[in-house]
Amino acid sequence: MTTSNVAIGVFVDHTAAEAAIKKLTDAGFDIKSLSLVGKGYHTEEKIVGFYNIGDRVKFWGSRGAFWGGFWGLFFGGVFMLVPVVGHVVILGYLAATAVSVIEGAVVVGGLSALGAALYSIGVPKDSVIDYETALKADGFLVMAHGDPAEIERAKAILGTSASSRVDVYSATPAVPPSVTV
Repeated sequence: MTTSNVAIGVFVDHTAAEAAIKKLTDAGFDIKSLSLVGKGYHTEEKIVGFYNIGDRVKFWGSRGAFWGGFWGLFFGGVFMLVPVVGHVVILGYLAATAVSVIEGAVVVGGLSALGAALYSIGVPKDSVIDYETALKADGFLVMAHGDPAEIERAKAILGTSASSRVDVYSATPAVPPSVTV
């Protein structure tokens, strides 16, 4: 499992999350050091899905333009079903960690694959549960990964965005209390 310093901003809607990503990239953050996490759709009344077109993904549904545009911008992504939360899209840095967790069939202390990915980068279990709750309520997570100086800068930028909260976690060895394979 990997570790990094990370700043995580919680946003109540996709417009605010998109604005935060723009602020971070305008401030010089490399898109490869950012992650975006949110539910793939808002309603079950319409058809929702995605398909691959070369190196881009086309989404359809109520947030299709939002996710489709970001999928092309970020390097790597995953669309998965997280129990209790629902269908979640993870783009960027955290996507590779989530895929590693899924491929390794590692479940950390009863956490979902998303929870295990967050835990593996140094987010405490109680905070993981808070983030999954925010996602379940249709919120979005915007993350910046990097060295302590970059993370302090990201915290300041996310704090001036329309985030409901911003947390910072330092890189620590991610030794799970129990690992089920």
